[in-house]
This record gives sequence, C-alpha cells and structure tokens, in this order.
Amino acid sequence: MKNAPNAQKLRGGYYTPKPIADFLARWAMGSATSTILEPSLGDGNILVAVAERLCDLGAIPSEVVNQLFGVELDPDEAKKAIRRVQTTLNGCSPRHIHIGDFFGYAEQRLFETPVLRGTLTPAMTFDAIVGNPPFVRYQNFPEELRSIAVHLMEYAGFKPSKLMNTWLPFLLISSHLLNENGRLGMVIPAELFQVNYAAEARQFLSDFFPRLGIITFKQLVFPDIQQEVVLLLAEKGGETSGIRVVEMTNPEELATFNPDDFYSAELKEMDHSTEKWTQYFLSQTEINLLREMRVREDVTLSGEILDVDVGIVTGQNKFFIVTKQQARENQLEPHLERIVSRSAHMQGAVFSASDWFANVEQDYPALFFSPPQEAIDDLPSSLQEYIRFGEAQEYHTGYKCRIRSMWYIVPSVWTPDAFMLRQVHGYPKLILNDAQATCTDTIHRVRFINGVPPKVAVCAFLNSLTFAFSEVTGRSYGGGVLTFEPSEAESLPMPLRGAENLDIDLIDKHLRNNDIDAVLDITDRVLLIEGMGLSEEQARNLRNIWRKLRDRRINRKYSRQ
Repeated sequence: MKNAPNAQKLRGGYYTPKPIADFLARWAMGSATSTILEPSLGDGNILVAVAERLCDLGAIPSEVVNQLFGVELDPDEAKKAIRRVQTTLNGCSPRHIHIGDFFGYAEQRLFETPVLRGTLTPAMTFDAIVGNPPFVRYQNFPEELRSIAVHLMEYAGFKPSKLMNTWLPFLLISSHLLNENGRLGMVIPAELFQVNYAAEARQFLSDFFPRLGIITFKQLVFPDIQQEVVLLLAEKGGETSGIRVVEMTNPEELATFNPDDFYSAELKEMDHSTEKWTQYFLSQTEINLLREMRVREDVTLSGEILDVDVGIVTGQNKFFIVTKQQARENQLEPHLERIVSRSAHMQGAVFSASDWFANVEQDYPALFFSPPQEAIDDLPSSLQEYIRFGEAQEYHTGYKCRIRSMWYIVPSVWTPDAFMLRQVHGYPKLILNDAQATCTDTIHRVRFINGVPPKVAVCAFLNSLTFAFSEVTGRSYGGGVLTFEPSEAESLPMPLRGAENLDIDLIDKHLRNNDIDAVLDITDRVLLIEGMGLSEEQARNLRNIWRKLRDRRINRKYSRQ
C-alpha cells in the first residue's frame, strides 16, 4: 500500500513484500494462458511474481510477454519494473506496459466509450487482476486524474465521495475488467471494512463477486505507517457462497500457505448491505448472535437517548487550553472556563468538580481561554497582551483561527450533560459531566434526550452487548485505537431495561480501580440476563466477542526485523 503523495511522487512508496506478491500470483493465475492486469506496477514486485508463476505453469517467455498488462504513473519506476520482468523472462520484454495514469488508460483503452450513466462496458477483459493500489487522499489526488476516476465511477453507478482514497476507484474500476471467471487479488487498507466512504464498495463487492476472501495479519505489514492492510481475494465464477477470513501472524507465513487451503476456512454468510465488515473476523455463530441482538425490540439505539456532537475546535489548543500556572502568569482570570482536554483526565463514570480541581492542581491544561467577544483594543490590557503574544507566534494564521472574524473567539462553546470517548483503547465510555466543564474535540459532547435519566444512560452504556457492537461500529487503524464519529456513537445498541437498578457510585468506583470486568459482571447480569432474558451463555458469548475484537485491534503492530 502506497502512502499519500507529496512533492516526491504521486505513486507513494510502500511496495508489495515478496511473500504477498508471490501468494497473489499463485492464487490468481489459474493456467499458463492466463492474462493479467496490474493497474499500479510500482517497482514491479507483483508483475515479476506473476511472470514467474506463468512460467512455472508451463508458459514460455515469448508467450508471457503478451499476457502481461501493467500501468505505472512514474516513468522511472515503470522502466525499473520492465527491466526486472525482462530479467525474469530471459530478456523478453513485456509488450503491454503503459506509462501514465491508470484511469486515463482505462478510459481510453480498456473500456468502450460509455453512452449511458450506469454502464461501464469493458473493451477487453482479464483472467486476473492483481495489485497494490496507491493510498492517496482525495484532496491530494491531482485534479486531472481525479476527474477521470470520478467519471468512470459515476458511469459504473457509484457515488464518489470527497472522503475517499485512490485505492477505492482502483478496486472498483478494476473489478469491471474481469472476465466471467476472473479473479481479483489486491492489497487493500483494512479501512475497507470500516469507513463510511467505502460502504457502497462493501455492498458492491458482496453483490458483484460470488466468493470473497480476506487474509489479514496480526503484525502490521509496513513499518512506516500505522495502517493495517489486508489481502482481498475476489472471484467472479461460480455460485454465490459467501466470505472467508484467514488471519496470519505476518506475510512470511504466505510462503507455506497453499491457496487451495484457503477454502477450508469457515464460510460465512455475506450481509449484502453497507454494514461494516469487521464482523467477519467472528465465527458464523457469533455473527448470528450479533444479528439477532441488533433486531431485538428491547434494545435501544444510543441515538434515541443521546445527542452526540464533537467537542470544541479551538484551532490552536496550546493557546486556548492552559494550565493554572499559565493562566496566572498571563493574568487570564476571570476569562476562563472549565475544560477537559484528554480522555485520560477522566477516570470514572462521573467527572466531578473535585476531579476537575484535581486536574488543575496536577497542572493539566484544564482551563479554556474565553475572552469577551470584543475587539482587541476594547479588551483588558492583560488579554490584549496575551492575544498579541498569540499573533506573534502566528497562531492566528491557522485555518480554523483565520476564518473567524475574531480569531481568538472560539465558536460553539457549550457545556454538555456528559462526555463520550472519541478514541478508545480498552473500551468505550459515557461519562456524566458533574463538573460543568466543556471539552476539546478529542472527546465528544453529549446531551441526553427523550427523558432518560442521565445516571441510567451512563450505567446502561457499560455492558458486553454495547461493547461488542462498538467494535464493529467504530473504526480502528494500525495503532489499535478505536475511533467513533458522532453518527457512529449514536448507532450503538443499548439495553435499558433494569438500568435504573444499577448503582452508579459502585460502577464509578470499579472504573477508577480499572476493573471493567467487575463492572460488566454487574451490568451484564442486570441488563442482559435479567433485563433482556438472555442466557448466561449468550451474555458470556457477547463478552467474548468484544474481547476477541478488542484484542485483535489493540494487538496490531509491526514487529518484523
């Protein structure tokens, strides 16, 4: 997977490790006559592996040169790839390598001229398409290339998002170039499973390919980026069967893994929807349990009782969020408000005034600079001096600050009823705000709606069912942190029946002692077993689902030497 472009090269710089390239070639190439397309050559690792595989299957080099098709934007890398393939094929040069962008090449050479939106008809098809598409954010994608990619996606019936990365159109457009029995194997960011901009792609893949497979790794594949990648294996031929997931420790295990053994993995029924695919790391029995829980009438979606919004966006926390000492030195009182700047500064189920005072005494940045909404010259001299200091540091030139009429006035400052962790390591948490503080955008602000008592909601949030769904609702990256956008935080199933019987003081005590299992022992009994009528086995299985997905998430790391 290639990283976001800069002045260096649009192509990025993270090339396919040899074990992955070799495996994709072995899996994708079914015969010595197979034709192959590599839409993003890089330095040629995959194409070399494909050439070697075709020769192993009995093809002769003079034939292979006509079976290899490849595209690479960077001329130097393309020439390097061609030389490497020539060496593999005893001096025979591949005849179908295009130096340029894949989308322009596809539009001009690989597809017939589209006539109607919703039709993307290939002019030629391939037996296999394998690749490691670049990972370039939409805003960094050159406009001339982006417009062609968007054009092709629209003709294929997709609705491109400005949040998407380039790997997505590479994947979707390539899929349309397979023949009726073709195979696609790609190195794809694991965000395919989770991000909202890939929701349409998830549904497309489950509908378009009768059989899907995922190979994932416990260790991160690339050392320089905290981004988990997976191998997506998609097959067009045959009847619809489902999806298989195989997890390995690292790519080196692929060297001894027979592609045919992949089909002995448990086959899971696909949910032909935009739902996230994190659920497919579970067994079919576990997936069925979650699906059963999701549709129960005695489960409430969090958004029915919680209104979740982002914390305040200062644009320059080091200026606006200060310690007690900084506030005293700059004479900022009384123009300060209480604030929480890090989730680690809230330990329990309740954030009290004493908790906030303790943060202040520990010299945490717990004070928010909130001057009167007046021109600088009309402010007290100490505030004028502090604001001028900020301008000397060029804090006012940052985007969020410079678009304000008064850069030192932060908008949308209000005090929430509760806080919700935006980024989670161990488990998600809803925290009652008894300190009358606000928070930065590292934490979500929550209002209680529809009359549910705050203490009831806070206690009801802490249970194995909600925790299990949090792992398949949020999104995580290579570093192991689970992140929730407000819409995701409002879509978590919560059992409420019996929550009024929970003791928030006892739960708060256990949380402060870092004993989440003691909390779940209490809440699962009251909410899941007594409230919902689940069996002890079902409640235990929900907790095991949470633990399995949590442990998988937090154990992602790069440890190869």
